[in-house]
Amino acid sequence: MPRAPRSHRSLLKTSLALSVAALAGCASLAGRDTAVQAPQEGAVVLLFAAGDIADCRRTTAAQSGAARTAALIERGIANDPSALVLALGDTTYPAGLPAEFTTCYAPTWGRFFAQTLPAPGNHEYYTVGAPGYFGYFGKRAGEDQRGYYSHDVGAWHIVSLNSNLRPPQSEAQIAWLRDDLAKTRARDPHGCVLAFWHHPYYSSGGHGNNPHMRAAWQALQDVKADLVLSGHDHGYERFAPQDATANLAAGQGMRQFVIGNGGADLTPFRATKPNSLAQDNSTHGVLRMSLDATGYQWAFLPVDGSAPRDIGAARCNASRTGAGA
Repeated sequence: MPRAPRSHRSLLKTSLALSVAALAGCASLAGRDTAVQAPQEGAVVLLFAAGDIADCRRTTAAQSGAARTAALIERGIANDPSALVLALGDTTYPAGLPAEFTTCYAPTWGRFFAQTLPAPGNHEYYTVGAPGYFGYFGKRAGEDQRGYYSHDVGAWHIVSLNSNLRPPQSEAQIAWLRDDLAKTRARDPHGCVLAFWHHPYYSSGGHGNNPHMRAAWQALQDVKADLVLSGHDHGYERFAPQDATANLAAGQGMRQFVIGNGGADLTPFRATKPNSLAQDNSTHGVLRMSLDATGYQWAFLPVDGSAPRDIGAARCNASRTGAGA
């Protein structure tokens, strides 16, 4: 049985109302060339996120788990066409081949191509160099097929990292990240920062912690970044804000979500890691986040359309403290 999710009692009551309102109604998108209005600076940004998505080995795309999570996202986007979609790696199974993107991902999550920010997972690299992933996403996956990049979206700085890299490429990524974050803090000392990649630094799932991402975590923590989203383990898990050594660090550490419920087979949890506050591997679903200039709200949405399983809200670290890096 999955461990029951828990939420802080002091969280804003409006979070649930906003989550439910975003799911009202239903509309179809025109396809991957749909024009998307980018959020203006300072506007509230709505995003949907999950990893471990399109697996059609035993079913058709229309009957897959990815089709169910895509339908959930589609209902949310109908209410806000400027919403973003974060694909947290393992976008296709089993090996990230071009045909998998064409026949399984494109008919499901591919409907949101124009507003998707991706990160590569290990399954994309089961084909050497991840040509299916980089061929499909093109420039959206970063320059020179490195698999990392950043964007300013509304009042937020969003960073996508490639957790598959090993030295010297991983060292180059960290050098880029520190430079990118320094420039971001020089422009906006009190802004909010979200990073996402595939292999979670902390996880109670079968794959467990991934210590090779510690340098990335530390670089983000050093500038008071706020959120890390990952996949890899096929379940939902939320951690309290913590530092790079698993110490609780309210106002200083980052809150991490693992959202591997995007459509692939769900997997069991193992021993619960410190500071884990919510777990759910009973359903496919997506994380819905509303990002404003000083904070964020979250809700884990199950595909059956029932009430969100885990909701909450918080202020950004730099905004809370009034200090930059």
